Amino acid sequence: MSKDYSELPNTEMRRADRQVSDQAWIADFLKQAPVGLLATSDQEQPFINSNLFGYNESAHSIYLHTANLGRTKSTIENNPKVCFHVFEMGRLLPAKEALEFSVEYAGVSIFGEATIIEDVVEKEKALQLIMDKYAPHLLPGQDYRAITSEELKRTTVFSISINEWSAKKKQEVEDFPGAYLFGEV
Repeated sequence: MSKDYSELPNTEMRRADRQVSDQAWIADFLKQAPVGLLATSDQEQPFINSNLFGYNESAHSIYLHTANLGRTKSTIENNPKVCFHVFEMGRLLPAKEALEFSVEYAGVSIFGEATIIEDVVEKEKALQLIMDKYAPHLLPGQDYRAITSEELKRTTVFSISINEWSAKKKQEVEDFPGAYLFGEV
């Protein structure tokens, strides 16, 4: 008998054997993932945006930024419920039948609420967290000019409070004949 997924929790997975429950693994994955996808919905229309982001483990939240004017800010103001997803793809795993092809992968889905950060100090800390993630070898005031108050005025910074998350991973297969990385054949 098939499940009615609309009645199940957001974190329920069809393939429970691939679910990752290790909270430290999830946090580490979020710290290392280069790009995330932000899903929002305004009335009946869903939207998705790719974003650079920072994960604040102590606050259990995701930080991202956008322009002060635009669809992302407007959509979040109308409906703060969001989903945020990060993933990585490994090797493709060919098979003798097309429907048996597979891929190594890992991903984390976050369900939460986005809040626009108004406090200037918190906003600057969130932006610096993102800068530190992507340019950890560069220092503000030394390698680049620090964020200015004018730049803060032109930027909207969001905090996604993580209500729940789920992670999924198809383990790497050590010796898989014919396995290849996308774009390398």
